[in-house]
Amino acid sequence: MWKEIGDRESGKLRPNSFINRIRSNRASSLQLSNHKEIVSSHRGSINSLQVDLTEGRYLLSGASDASLAIYDIQRATDYEAAGLIAKHNPILVDKQHPNGHKYAVSTAIWYPIDTGLFVTGSYDHHIKVWDTNTTQVVMDFKMPGKVYRTAMSSLATSHMLIAAATEDVQVRLCDMASGAFAHTLSGHRDGVMAVEWSNSSEWILMTGGCDGAIRFWDIRRAGCFSVLDQSHSQLGRRPPLVDQSTAKASTSKTRALQRKVGSGSSSKHSGNSKIFKHTKGSAKQRLHPGLLTSQDRATAHYGAVLGLKATEDGMYLLSAGSDSRLRLWDIQSGCNTLVHYEIVRLQSSKALQLAVTQDSGIVFLPCMTSVKAFDMWSGKSMMTLQGHYENINCCCYSTHDQELYTGGNDRQILVWSPLKLISDDMDECDRRIGQLPAVDEDSWSD
Repeated sequence: MWKEIGDRESGKLRPNSFINRIRSNRASSLQLSNHKEIVSSHRGSINSLQVDLTEGRYLLSGASDASLAIYDIQRATDYEAAGLIAKHNPILVDKQHPNGHKYAVSTAIWYPIDTGLFVTGSYDHHIKVWDTNTTQVVMDFKMPGKVYRTAMSSLATSHMLIAAATEDVQVRLCDMASGAFAHTLSGHRDGVMAVEWSNSSEWILMTGGCDGAIRFWDIRRAGCFSVLDQSHSQLGRRPPLVDQSTAKASTSKTRALQRKVGSGSSSKHSGNSKIFKHTKGSAKQRLHPGLLTSQDRATAHYGAVLGLKATEDGMYLLSAGSDSRLRLWDIQSGCNTLVHYEIVRLQSSKALQLAVTQDSGIVFLPCMTSVKAFDMWSGKSMMTLQGHYENINCCCYSTHDQELYTGGNDRQILVWSPLKLISDDMDECDRRIGQLPAVDEDSWSD
């Protein structure tokens, strides 16, 4: 760290590079926090965690006892051990609301642009929109089956759609503006357990089903436009773009051929129609690969797709499957990048919530009773975070504090933070109580 500070002082590092390097160093040194504790109020396994996208201050959690809780992770409610450990009690707890969920809450997400609303989905076949200030349900959507995951686009300015992944084969989009279903996306052959909006377009939706398929949808048109195939691969990152001169030459040749065919005699009309049909068919194949039989049955995993997570730049997609595989996909080309991640054991009964750092350098994957941290581009296992007594269901990374929050079947929410020295804690404690640190003294020497 001191080397980075020296390089920044001498001007060798630009401000953005310095910030990214410090964030990366903090993220790679995560360990169980010794200065922050979240007091869980849940009496069931924790299935979902999310920090709000506006302030990075409030943590929303949902559990299998149909309870919800909100924690202020920036301001502690109590201190222990002479002020060294900050305890965060829930500022909002909803356990037995008359209009609340009857069964386990499987997903809980914030409204992307305001903390005044949040959305929950449950095994009771309902998706509810809540008013945070009044703790009241303002909207209710009845789904055809258990709700596994919900998602809202953080880029959307033209719609207020909630994408719902349920045990039904169809993906439904709930419109918060009208209170009705806006779209029904058909294509999966089994229940859908993962859903994720693109970080580069507000119209692109990505879904993963129990049939092992990952489908890409443009909600402005009918049908999915791409189905990921694990055998369609490329080595490493995105390949270079095609040279424009070559593309222009091929385009000019195609136009010349079309003019030549168009000016042909009437005796060749039948042949020309065949060529036109072939060209039209190839264009259809290029525009709608997800509608073709051969590509429609492509699979991304040899089992159910349990979780999806897009990188912050919107260029890559991570997927975890019940085949104990973690795969990295190039979104533009739809190729499997062949990054070899360690084979880990994943629980297949629940949808998993993955987490990625802001610079897309580290991916966190819940693996039974531990969380594995992988280098995204090399696939190397960087660290294993162990602290839960039972299986872990979800993890959420806070870009504001570079902290990781995990929840599991042991009903606990653990905080993983960068290494913090005890001397720093003492200084903070002294500043908080307005006292100077005492000088070390002994009572036995003269």
